[in-house]
Amino acid sequence: MVLSNPAYLVLGMLRVGARSGYEIKRLADSSARYFAALSQIQIYPVLKELENAGLVRGKSDPRGHRPRRLYTLTAAGERELVDWLGRDEELPLDVRDLGLLKLFFADALDTEGQLRLVREIRARSERILAELRRSEPRALARSERGYEAPQHSLGFGIAMHEAWIAHCDSLERYLATVSRRARRRAS
Repeated sequence: MVLSNPAYLVLGMLRVGARSGYEIKRLADSSARYFAALSQIQIYPVLKELENAGLVRGKSDPRGHRPRRLYTLTAAGERELVDWLGRDEELPLDVRDLGLLKLFFADALDTEGQLRLVREIRARSERILAELRRSEPRALARSERGYEAPQHSLGFGIAMHEAWIAHCDSLERYLATVSRRARRRAS
């Protein structure tokens, strides 16, 4: 069986402890959102698809007047997740980054404009890095419950944003040197 990436994300979130659509979304947003997108409108159709395929089991668990359904991974769902994880396939890296797109065309800006853009990219990575570091205790708690892989993914995110910050620092120093040279030539 070949499912969509969001379906595998839902299976994985159920495996690590999420039970409702709300919990799946909350856990995905606090852990995987920088490398796997899952919109609120995708969750319930995916859960229905997985339930129809026998990969998850749902049961009604209303809260007051609000309907709610709790899901568990079936043995078939666990096998499907494990099969997908072990599948020999290309692992494309799909980075869509408005900051990098702007940087690609930044020759249209003067040096000061380029510096502002690089500083914005660095500031964004600094914000994300701070957020990732705040999530380290949760990842550590999960690893103590036997789920170490999320902590490994978190390590990749931390290393990536540390590298982006370092590269932005280097690029900022370079652009500052270019700007100083240009001012000297102009005077």
